[in-house]
Amino acid sequence: MKKVIVISTSFRPGSNSNALAQRFAEGAKAAGNEVEFISLRGKDIKFCIGCLSCQKTGACVFKDDVPAIMDVVLDADVVCWASPIYYYEMSGQMKTLIDRMNAMYPLDYKFRDVYLLTTAAEAEDETPKRAVAGLTGWINCFPKSRLAGTLFCGGVNDPREIEGNDKLQEAFELGKAV
Repeated sequence: MKKVIVISTSFRPGSNSNALAQRFAEGAKAAGNEVEFISLRGKDIKFCIGCLSCQKTGACVFKDDVPAIMDVVLDADVVCWASPIYYYEMSGQMKTLIDRMNAMYPLDYKFRDVYLLTTAAEAEDETPKRAVAGLTGWINCFPKSRLAGTLFCGGVNDPREIEGNDKLQEAFELGKAV
């Protein structure tokens, strides 16, 4: 059994990327894993100011929701990020959380496999590439980890458009395979 953390970064209720994240979580649970689902909707996440205090102390100077999220990520075997694609990139709130996880660099971590689930109104295969590159930059800072899989669902904008989409089943199967 693995500890799986699924982080949904969309602020929109009923979003497409959240639907993929939920299905991934369901698949991981069906495979017998312990799954924790975190939505960034309603979370207090301040912007990193680049003071690097976290590198010296292992903790950020800001007291918000990030330390609790970081603790869960550090203790997980698998981390799954889900993000809408905005202007061919991950959501700003996902990037902000990644920046704030700078405090993790000097700490020990358990995660080895990282997944990225993305959705966008655009359906071209290249649409999520910059988001994948951005997440890969974060993963590269944790040499025992790797990008284990990605799933992109393009051509969906309205939250109702993902209903019945085969990508939901793919997300379930991807979660089941962790």
